[in-house]
Formats: sequence, structure tokens, C-alpha cells
Amino acid sequence: MSKNKCIIICAPSGAGKTSITKYLLAQDLNLKFSISACNREKRENETNGVDYYFLSTEEFQNKIDNNEFVEWEEVYQDQYYGTLKSEITRIWEEGHNVIFDVDVEGGLSLSKYFGENALTIFIQAPSIEELEKRLRSRGSETEEKIQKRLKKATQEMSYSKWFDVIIVNDDLEKAQRETLNIVNSFLTK
Repeated sequence: MSKNKCIIICAPSGAGKTSITKYLLAQDLNLKFSISACNREKRENETNGVDYYFLSTEEFQNKIDNNEFVEWEEVYQDQYYGTLKSEITRIWEEGHNVIFDVDVEGGLSLSKYFGENALTIFIQAPSIEELEKRLRSRGSETEEKIQKRLKKATQEMSYSKWFDVIIVNDDLEKAQRETLNIVNSFLTK
């Protein structure tokens, strides 16, 4: 196992993991974002190879069959997400530590894979009601998708106990500072 380290940021959709991840990437921590692969449709503001590697379902299945993922899962029916081994290798060969912004089950799989070289952080919204408000304010989700995400979020919140650290995001700047301090001490030990 490499001496390279991984920061795994997980949260239910809408809890703030992407905002916190972007904040950490802007700090001087030698972190590089691990771009996940998925087979879902690209949103208007997303770029292939930057936000995700957008694959067809067939391409995703071929990569599963060829054991090209560190972890993958069917997050929603027929909607796959995963972490490519080649992505981790690329980042480590560039001399960086890896930061992941993944869903909870993906984070737990990554934690098992990387062991003590990984720090797992669970970002928690103050409440399900606040999470719903945040999802609705995005304006990018159908009612059906919002309900699906809320149901999944309720389930994911019960997994928080398996993470190294839980950060409650009731104030984004405070949550960002807390996360920065924890990540910094993990990377320097």
C-alpha cells in the first residue's frame, strides 16, 4: 500500500460536501480531486473529465467486468457511480494526496480499501428539513428526484457512526474551518 493519503468526504445529497470539498481544494494541502465515473446524464453546468467521467451504461459495465474500479455501486436503479483505479494512480503519480467527494456507501468502501491511509469525514445537515430546503433551492431536481434523495439521505444519516469524523454543517464557513483543521492534522501526522 502506498504511503499516499486519502481524504474521503461523504454526505447525503444537499448536506454541503461539494462546497466543503471545493474549499479544501483551494487550500494549500496538496490535494487533488478524484473524479468519479457515472452513467447518469450530464447536468447543464458539468464538464466531462472535470466533474465526472460520464460513461454509457455499457462502458461502465465493461469497466466493472475488467476490475477497473476501486469501488462502484448502483446508487439508484440503473444509475452507477464509481472510482476508477486509474484515477487514483494518476493523482498519486503526480505527487498529490487524493480527496473524494462520494456518497456514503462509496466512502465506506473506499475506507476499507485504503485503511489507515484514509480519513473519512461525514458532513451532516442540521436536519432532514434543512436538507430538503437545500435540495429544492438548487432548482435542478424534479419532485420525484427530491423525494428519492430525501429517502436515501435518511438511510445514509444512520451510517455516520462508521466515519472517523462527523461535521454538522449548520454554518458553512464554520464547517469548512473545522474540516480544514482535521484534514490538516491528518495529512501532517
